[in-house]
Amino acid sequence: MCVLFRCGVLFLLCSVSVSQSQSSSYGARGSDLGLQVFMQVLQDRAQENVLLSPHGVASVLGMLLPGAHGDTRRQLLNGLKYKKNGPYKMLRKLHKSLTTKSNADIVTIANALFPNEGFSMKEDFLSANRENFLCESHSVDYSDPEAAAQSINDWVKNSTKGQIPSVVTADMFDTALTRLVAVNSIFFKGLWKSRFQPQSTKPRSFTAGDGNTYKVPMMSQLSVFNMGQASTPDGQKYIVIELPYHGNSMSMFIALPTEDSTPLSSILPHISTNTIQSWTKLMNPRRMRLLMPKFTVEQELDLETPLKALGIKDIFDQNKADFRHLSSESIYVSKALQKAKIEVNEDGTKASATTSVILHARSSPPWVTVDRPFLFLIRHNSSGTILFAGQINKP
Repeated sequence: MCVLFRCGVLFLLCSVSVSQSQSSSYGARGSDLGLQVFMQVLQDRAQENVLLSPHGVASVLGMLLPGAHGDTRRQLLNGLKYKKNGPYKMLRKLHKSLTTKSNADIVTIANALFPNEGFSMKEDFLSANRENFLCESHSVDYSDPEAAAQSINDWVKNSTKGQIPSVVTADMFDTALTRLVAVNSIFFKGLWKSRFQPQSTKPRSFTAGDGNTYKVPMMSQLSVFNMGQASTPDGQKYIVIELPYHGNSMSMFIALPTEDSTPLSSILPHISTNTIQSWTKLMNPRRMRLLMPKFTVEQELDLETPLKALGIKDIFDQNKADFRHLSSESIYVSKALQKAKIEVNEDGTKASATTSVILHARSSPPWVTVDRPFLFLIRHNSSGTILFAGQINKP
């Protein structure tokens, strides 16, 4: 069995009712917004498993950006930390970098627009999405919501080699007002550079976020991993471990407080793409016995509340949303959803992961055991893009 992650991000745009810190690259900048959304979600789910694709959030907002005007555009640019003259050249390079032939077996990214039959979109908007996101456009009939949902889900399933079976349901659509659905799907299938042997996986104790201890399948291997210790601005120390995937273009980073008594939440506000970049300078190769749990998380998140909290508000307001460069018809975003799933096992992973680690004083080499709540991140190393981020409170 391989470790897989699949993610679908959906932005559903409706007609307005007549009755009424700078990062080093555009990949890192967009991921910063996604990480901030992730942190907003964690505030209400401190004791839960949480999974999100920061790049998926940034991608769909980037797809909408060419259609936005005025305050709507300014809020998107500010949130994404993009320059006013347009990020499109850099986004095109980023998309090519993420989907290069060497990554073909690891990452699949599919983008599409699904306008309602008869809904006219402006050519500059369509060409910007075609050129920068390789974005397709397929008309559907939202007056038949079942058929519309089937068409979108079939496209997603085909575009991701069957790994993402669906992202929408018929009840998401307003048969009278739905005009456009924008979809970004990411499928990640990474094999560990150094795999865990299934025969070494055994039940071990994991202390969950609620303080209770459970027996979970814990993987184990003796190998060399990059490891370092970092500190938050207020002095909280935490451990970071890098698990590279085959090919070395992608890595999972695991971060956890050094002290057992320090909650994971104490280090989370500190995490940004700049922080993650700084980790690479702190870590050194170290031979160790690494133990970490197998886990699966599947989740759907509503992105409207966290995006509003970060200042991206007008896109959801039918009285303020300004997408005049997308269509001559007044439209706004009625739903912003992300579906994500991660499975982590002996062979590899598909998602970002948060990790808790305990260092046991033993004979060399040391044992590093991820047996309490942890944070995980899956990163495209050359661009700094964070494909997935997650918090595991109970595997």
